[in-house]
Amino acid sequence: MSLASFIKSRLIPADLDQHINRIRKPIGSLGYDPWGYNNEVIKYGFALTKQLYEKYFRVEAHGVENIPAEGPVLIIGNHSGQLPIDGILVGYALASRKEKPRIPRAMIERFFPTVPWLGNLLNEVGAVLGDPVNCAKMLANDEAVIVFPEGIRGSGKLYHDRYELKRFGNGFMHLAMKYKAPIVPVGVVGCEETIPAIANIKPLAKALGIPYAPVALPVVLPAKVHLNFGAPMYFDDLEIPEEQVTDRVETVKAEISRLIDKGLSERKRLF
Repeated sequence: MSLASFIKSRLIPADLDQHINRIRKPIGSLGYDPWGYNNEVIKYGFALTKQLYEKYFRVEAHGVENIPAEGPVLIIGNHSGQLPIDGILVGYALASRKEKPRIPRAMIERFFPTVPWLGNLLNEVGAVLGDPVNCAKMLANDEAVIVFPEGIRGSGKLYHDRYELKRFGNGFMHLAMKYKAPIVPVGVVGCEETIPAIANIKPLAKALGIPYAPVALPVVLPAKVHLNFGAPMYFDDLEIPEEQVTDRVETVKAEISRLIDKGLSERKRLF
């Protein structure tokens, strides 16, 4: 047995290996798809995330069956927690569901690919630079795509602003309409408490070339996470004024707010 095979046998259970093989994505002869995804690398990420999902954050997910089993779909949620923990947990919920699981794509901030090694690693587990062109290509390829329209406005928010939704851009709605992709809203509760920040040192962030420099404990707290997925929302592709597109965005935003309130009402304790 080679060293690689030995390490794999120790880290990746046989049932997990079989699960990923059943839902693997088509890749090229070098083992990658055009966006850098790798079926073997994601198995290691899946094994690690399983422990975080089940034991550290003790996630409770409801309604994940609402995500269509095939075809293009946008999974739209609230963003928080300084790090993309919310996207990882939402992705795992879909990839691990018992009936017709899917490996979703996640749109990531432009900052992450600039970090040595991190950008390539995120690509290998399904993440893609978050711009409209990439998202459009994903939808045209019938992918399930995770998008957080708040962007860094959400992930970098301070603790006193927790669960207050920031401005949503309209880009995801234009793509949903163009590609006839249903939108599945998701309310994430718990990630706000994983890395609570009390301040953002903007001059330091600017000097370092990073989106924000939070004043927070250098540890990820084991907050219990609740994920509530809503029913798919469908929008026609008729040409409408931008104001009406914004109204549709606000409709999605209101549903996410409702799902957040549902998660907060279900939560018995923070940790």
